[in-house]
Amino acid sequence: MPRPAPAALGRAFFDRPAELVAPDLLGRTLVSDLPEGAVELRITEVEAYSGSADPAAHSYRGMTARNAVMFGEPGHVYVYFTYGMHFCANLVTGPGTTASGVLLRAGEIRSGEELARRRRPSSRSAVDLARGPARLASALGFDRAVNGVDACSPGTPVRILPGTPPEAAAVSAGPRTGVSSAADIPWRFWIADDPTVSPYRRHVPKKRRTPAG
Repeated sequence: MPRPAPAALGRAFFDRPAELVAPDLLGRTLVSDLPEGAVELRITEVEAYSGSADPAAHSYRGMTARNAVMFGEPGHVYVYFTYGMHFCANLVTGPGTTASGVLLRAGEIRSGEELARRRRPSSRSAVDLARGPARLASALGFDRAVNGVDACSPGTPVRILPGTPPEAAAVSAGPRTGVSSAADIPWRFWIADDPTVSPYRRHVPKKRRTPAG
């Protein structure tokens, strides 16, 4: 008889501080089963954001129409639009409704590569398909329609399966990438030496132009 499919991670997994959930997501399997088809990836890089205590978090200044999902129960998907062209995806964490979450930064496509390639025609290799938060969201088909989806609900189109977490020695941590506030907090976690992990980029403030004299 075929083995039963593994159960998705439940609410209790996400009902913890973001900085604890984030490294525990590494090696887990993210399933995106949307009408266009299914894609599965192994999560290889994440970043934690801790609500009102974290000036780099979207929820730092309170609830808005954009970030309202973060103020709900843990285990939901928070998708936002950035730079007027990209979507990025987070998983809301706890404890309770603290408006914290984990940004999904990179992953290795394990199933549905053909569909992921159609969504990401500019990718030169399989390694590049979900190498970065915008690429990951694109490969999975995430847009505003996915915002608010409950990854812990039975029959949900987005779920996190147990996967195979790496050994503790294989997990690296460092400063968050591309943020202007609290950038040095070491809440970016990744699987060491994994080729799908995105390059680190420190935020560089834009210089103001000096009017010609």
